[in-house]
Amino acid sequence: MLPTIATIVATRDRPELLRETLAAIAAQDYEGVISTIVVFDQTEPDMSLAVQGTNRPVTIVANARVQGLQGARNTGMQATSSDLIAFCDDDDVWAPTKIRRQVEVLDANPDVHFVGSGVTVAYEGENVERIRDESRVTFRDLLRSRVFEAHPSTFLMRRAELVDKMGLIDEDVPGGYGEDYEWLLRAARITDMLLVPAALVTVRWHTASFYAERWQMRIDGLQYILDRYPEFETEPIGMSRILGQMAYAKASLGDRRGALELAKKTLKLNPKEGRAALAMAVAAGVPSATVVSQLQKRGKSV
Repeated sequence: MLPTIATIVATRDRPELLRETLAAIAAQDYEGVISTIVVFDQTEPDMSLAVQGTNRPVTIVANARVQGLQGARNTGMQATSSDLIAFCDDDDVWAPTKIRRQVEVLDANPDVHFVGSGVTVAYEGENVERIRDESRVTFRDLLRSRVFEAHPSTFLMRRAELVDKMGLIDEDVPGGYGEDYEWLLRAARITDMLLVPAALVTVRWHTASFYAERWQMRIDGLQYILDRYPEFETEPIGMSRILGQMAYAKASLGDRRGALELAKKTLKLNPKEGRAALAMAVAAGVPSATVVSQLQKRGKSV
């Protein structure tokens, strides 16, 4: 018997994109049941999206927990008892083979409880594939790198072996920034993650991103992660990456002195960390929005 899948889609003010996301979930070539729980966060639920009586049912609920992505995802997870749980952002689109291929990976690797895939980043008419060379992602890998390909919209997880043991998404992450990274780190303490070596999700970037310019929130969220995971002290590459991100955020806020201080610490840990140079450029007057746009066109982020 094929495992049942529950997909959690947290949404806020993206009705057209949401319908495309739901259509891609319904179009999966997986023969088992894929239910979808759409959690409306800080917006009125659209009950017209509900679907019953098929192997692709859609349930509509309102976020019953803390406002934001983490509370919405937790609301969805608490509303299901399916064998496997998936996430999909309300502006992303799955390839038709995504779930089937990921279930095949889980079946072939009973010791692993978590699987993702490569992605295609779509931004202003440009598409960039991001497929990691190594398919296995460990806790140490995630300390060194956020592993961009381990995007929440690629996640498929065994509920009993991972989610029920690990708990819900941390709702105390400041503003919700980095909640997915914190959850990844926590999950990787229990199980490695495997990535299907194909771009099975299209991640659509746009200027309407909730976190696009909330720089202080980024600083607070990153500091929260550093405080929760002292293991970063043993990984200078990973520590320099996060300090570089914080330096860039300070530069974007106009805190030139704070940005330069953090950039120096970043380079001391890792002279090759490019975020330090980006932070210094913004501190010197280069518009932050220009830097972010140029990076996104290449399928990258700060």
